[in-house]
Formats: sequence, C-alpha cells, structure tokens
Amino acid sequence: MARSKIELFNLDSEEGGIFRQLAEGMSTTIFPGENAMLSVVRIDPHAMGEMHKHPEEQWGVMLSGSATRYQDEEEFQIKKGDIWRTPPNAMHTMKAGPDGAVVLDIFSPVRKEYLSPGVGFSATN
Repeated sequence: MARSKIELFNLDSEEGGIFRQLAEGMSTTIFPGENAMLSVVRIDPHAMGEMHKHPEEQWGVMLSGSATRYQDEEEFQIKKGDIWRTPPNAMHTMKAGPDGAVVLDIFSPVRKEYLSPGVGFSATN
C-alpha cells in the first residue's frame, strides 16, 4: 500500500498556497484538498468585502482581530475564537474591526474558482 505525501503548511506563510486578492485590503491564501479547502483570509483594519454567495458550505474561525459579520439580513460581532457557519447560497461578507482580522474559512466542497490565483470573490469578479 502506497503512503500519501504529507502536506504541511503554516498559517503565517503563503508558501504552498494559492493567493487571491478578494477586495481592497482583503486577501486570502488557499489550501485545497480533495473534498474541502482552507482559506486564510487577511483583512486590513476597517476593510470590507462585497456581499456575495456561493453554493459551497462555509465555516469560519476568527484567528485574530475582530469584525462585523453580515449574513443574509443579520449582522453580528465576531471576536477571536468565534466560529460561524454560512449555509450554501447565503449572502454574506465581513468588515474588519480597528485592528484588522485573520479568518480561517473552510469550504466544502472545494470552490473550483479558487483553484487558481485570481481577483474577487468569484470567477465572474
């Protein structure tokens, strides 16, 4: 039985990831797997993305900083350690707080448009 190659990455490095500029002051480094992908999103202080949606389920973890999360018709405050779920096709975005934010997003299944470098939240941006 063949062993799989170990894939080791670091949250503070873009090495081995796929870079994407989501919006002004907001970028991500993506680490895709076969059935899920991780996205390490860095948001400058007070930067905000555009409202968008996608068919993939998304989970988020606030690694550092703070933000306001907008999801469908709701908004809520997020702080370090908070975890949230975005169902498929829910409209959402985030605005970083005064110290910026670092968020770990988990997508399932893999977002195909994020398998190559690009700009924006979707293949059409």
